Amino acid sequence: MADQTYLSWPFFERRHRGYAADLEAWCQAHADELHAEGADVDADCRHLVRLLGQADFLRATVPSNYGGLNSPVDVRTLCLSRQILAYHSGLADFVFAMQGLGTGAISLFGAEAIKQAYLPKVAAGEMIAGFALSEKEAGSDVAAMTTSARRVEGGWIINGEKTWISNGTIADLLTVFARSGEAPGARGISAFAFPTATRGFSITERIDVIAPHPLATIRFDECFVPDDHLLGEAGQGFKVAMATLDMLRSTVGAAALGFARRATDEALGRATSRELFGAPLSDLQLTQAALADMALGNDSSALLIYRAAWAKDQGQPRITREAAMAKLHATDTAQLTIDKAVQLFGGAGVVRGNMVERLYREIRALRIYEGASEVQKVVIARAAIAEAQGGKA
Repeated sequence: MADQTYLSWPFFERRHRGYAADLEAWCQAHADELHAEGADVDADCRHLVRLLGQADFLRATVPSNYGGLNSPVDVRTLCLSRQILAYHSGLADFVFAMQGLGTGAISLFGAEAIKQAYLPKVAAGEMIAGFALSEKEAGSDVAAMTTSARRVEGGWIINGEKTWISNGTIADLLTVFARSGEAPGARGISAFAFPTATRGFSITERIDVIAPHPLATIRFDECFVPDDHLLGEAGQGFKVAMATLDMLRSTVGAAALGFARRATDEALGRATSRELFGAPLSDLQLTQAALADMALGNDSSALLIYRAAWAKDQGQPRITREAAMAKLHATDTAQLTIDKAVQLFGGAGVVRGNMVERLYREIRALRIYEGASEVQKVVIARAAIAEAQGGKA
């Protein structure tokens, strides 16, 4: 079992410790299902959504007024969920995360009728959510978006293409961002709750990546969405996206921490059981140095992650700087930690199916999605400059 001592830190309340214990016990009881890597990743994801929904853990992703666990959504609970799930299964973490990311903007900006229509189904695992922001020429540069939304009587017509969309092959509901033209650049984008059963929606390409996920390119051809599916105000889509990512970005760091803690435990098991030159591998000073780096990185990441989550839950309006630090440090450090674990396993570490080999594939995408590491550095630097100049970070 992964280290649990962090749960005694003052960031957490009794309810968090109880939730973490329940989720950990559930993961161990469902270990066979969580560890399976089937040939059909779509089916695996649907199964995991149903499992997590039936166990009530998806309730953490939506507000309590709509079948959720807390109001507002508790970021510490999200981080604990992702850390624990990632420790046991990268795919289970993925499906949990997408339920939160796919509906975060609806929870924050949706009309009451839209919240009532969709959020309870997401919390129950009856509806799968996704987040459609990226395009081929508009990833980190959101202002380059070309997918369009034009106003018509009673709603909007959406046209265009999105790519790198997680859950793109299986989502029932997407948060879609499109250029509505109120102003140039990022100021002319709007956000919409979009049911994928809408006429004109299609999946044009499945994208295969090193850690299989239901990733796709999707297309909108004259897709109509009603007025009440607009999230926030027209032209405020960039604000909607940033507020959603601001709330959830630290959870990416938490997932990375879960991977890193699992890699550390696998490395410790290997180092203490494997003999080299007549003594345990753990007796070598270079091995001890690697293990020390892993432990240090894990606790450093945890402190940054749960500082950011605690600040958000205490009502701090924006945690952009804190969340950027948490994601950057945790994802980059987890990559190093997992690499050290693979090295300690030697040849066995690169055999497909070995846990550290799985982790090596799973961690890489976290340094890219929801803001690449380079973007996080820009965010942190700008905050530091603004503070030095007497402005607001």
